[in-house]
Amino acid sequence: MTTTVTTSDPRSAAGGQHPLSSLTVQEISAVRDVLDDAGLIHENTRFVYVGLEEPTKQELRAARASASRPTRRARVLLHDVRVVAARDVVVDLDARRVEALTDLDAEADGQLPVLDEEFELVEQLLATDERWLAALAARELDVADVRVAPLSAGVFEYEDEIGKRILRGLAFRQDHPEDHAWAHPVDGLVGYVDVIAREVTQVIDLGVVPVPEASGNYDDPAVRGEYRSTQKPISITQPEGPSFTLDGDLLRWENFSVRVGFDAREGLVLHQISFFDRDQGRDRSIVHRASIAEMVVPYADPSPVRSWQNYFDTGEYLVGRYANALELGCDCVGEITYLDAVIADELGNPRVLPNAVCIHEEDYGILFKHTDLWAGKAGVRRQRRLVISFFTTIGNYDYGFYWYLYLDGTIEFEAKATGVVFTSAYPGQGYPYASEIAPGLGAPYHQHLFSARLDMAVDGEGNLVEEVDVQRVPTSAENPRGNAWTITATPLRTELQARRKADPSLARVWHVSNPDRENALGRPVAYALFPEGQPTLLAADDSPIQKRAAFATEHLWVTAYDPAERYSAGDFVNQHHGGAGLPAFVADDRSIENTDLVLWHTFGLTHVPRPEDWPIMPVDYAGFKLKPVGFFDRNPTLDVPPTSSAHCATSSNESTTGGCCGGGQDRG
Repeated sequence: MTTTVTTSDPRSAAGGQHPLSSLTVQEISAVRDVLDDAGLIHENTRFVYVGLEEPTKQELRAARASASRPTRRARVLLHDVRVVAARDVVVDLDARRVEALTDLDAEADGQLPVLDEEFELVEQLLATDERWLAALAARELDVADVRVAPLSAGVFEYEDEIGKRILRGLAFRQDHPEDHAWAHPVDGLVGYVDVIAREVTQVIDLGVVPVPEASGNYDDPAVRGEYRSTQKPISITQPEGPSFTLDGDLLRWENFSVRVGFDAREGLVLHQISFFDRDQGRDRSIVHRASIAEMVVPYADPSPVRSWQNYFDTGEYLVGRYANALELGCDCVGEITYLDAVIADELGNPRVLPNAVCIHEEDYGILFKHTDLWAGKAGVRRQRRLVISFFTTIGNYDYGFYWYLYLDGTIEFEAKATGVVFTSAYPGQGYPYASEIAPGLGAPYHQHLFSARLDMAVDGEGNLVEEVDVQRVPTSAENPRGNAWTITATPLRTELQARRKADPSLARVWHVSNPDRENALGRPVAYALFPEGQPTLLAADDSPIQKRAAFATEHLWVTAYDPAERYSAGDFVNQHHGGAGLPAFVADDRSIENTDLVLWHTFGLTHVPRPEDWPIMPVDYAGFKLKPVGFFDRNPTLDVPPTSSAHCATSSNESTTGGCCGGGQDRG
């Protein structure tokens, strides 16, 4: 099999030409120079985040009207490793000046995300603490053999943590340098570390618990056995190349066009998703901006050494900066285009993440098929989809973020969760808050809850959301046989009314329509959000995590567009006391009727770990779909041709055999 790999390099100046293009190497270097000239950088300064301060829709419209380009701006979060206070800075790249500077209050505003250097610091400080060393000695453990997972602290009742920058550490024994230490949790022990004062503030030791001995080395032949020899090769080829084109960051595929961006906090960001309607002869907008704006992983074990466990992987850790370098034939298969990503390191220098984003096509089974006995015809077409993806590793878990575009106008997001489950010692048979996944080895129950931010623009910016449910109809004179059922559509007119739960029993979906645009049937054009309807946040209503992750208490929120409202749990999640983000956004209960609006959709996994998830977890999936509902006047894929392939016999007379196709990633 011959496979062509194309890499589009955003390090060139051309990557910054469009107003929504991610920052380039040159621009990140310029950001650092501007801040240095302004006296805002010293040896203790760390760049926690650098990203594009995107132009507003109003600025984009004004620029189009005047054939100009909006001002290029960067947002920078600066941290001084000697103090808790931090700064939120906006840099005007065109004028090369600091445009805005805000000093943050750690207690009122929350703190900046965790730094890489703080990860190492936790283990280093604990390794010299007498209480920690005594606890290890009681377990007959050498500190050199103990790895410490540095974990975000959250906000709890600890008065001595107010105004401090805290991380917590859980210990794992590592038997040799390549040993997967997650298999050997040192339970009953946790350390609290003040990373500014560089001191261990507390060590909680509940007593010696046997360390589980099962191996977690899934790549060890003694664990996995011999590789199976039954699999025959599957070759995925596109001898004429892919069907998409990439011009800078503008991706065109079939009738779709989209701008592909990358952000250190959110990872993949898609801008200006539109579909060319051949019947109307124009590009029609669907979504102005799509991203996964937050993600939280709350754990359910009330043990004193774990009851605080909940991690905001986006707001506390920044999923984008840990993007994997993807590998051909392993992460992505077929005719692949890779995109590098550019972020800033913690000293403010540009850092290129090679092959961070993968773009490819894949076959997706049957698009449509019919055999008509009256007409004496049969026809079949193949569905295919465009895949835009990246993978990130946050501690023990690995997450794939996959956006799919389909021939029929459907847009889908899928999260893929894999890696290693977080482990504990298993207390004993019947423990109600964790699974035993190997002898003596536990895995606490937990959730992975994502928040998609969908800045909608369904054929324009004046949109309306309706909640659509199926409804049973009682037997009556109008329904004498009781077979009838219908649908109800309830407009969501204000932000507080639009805090909604999914309900699979009612086949609940949410239609986003444009009342000012009608289809051929005289009805508003629309796209529908199809939720999976899995549980929202399961923690108690008065729990600290519910205050901080309030976004995860509803499947749907709808807000009036405000460019400053970017993140579901607020801008500064780390050690924030709660109430930021969506609860604050909707507090004024603005109108969302026939206006520029943003959908926020919570979805995810409720994970009760299985033995089959150990020692490495097969991928689990969660996501949602956006599907056209009256957006088009008819099936927009009627012009998709029959497919010929060497894998099956194909006749030129479709009326008797239809088109045929094989190969690819066949889902049909």
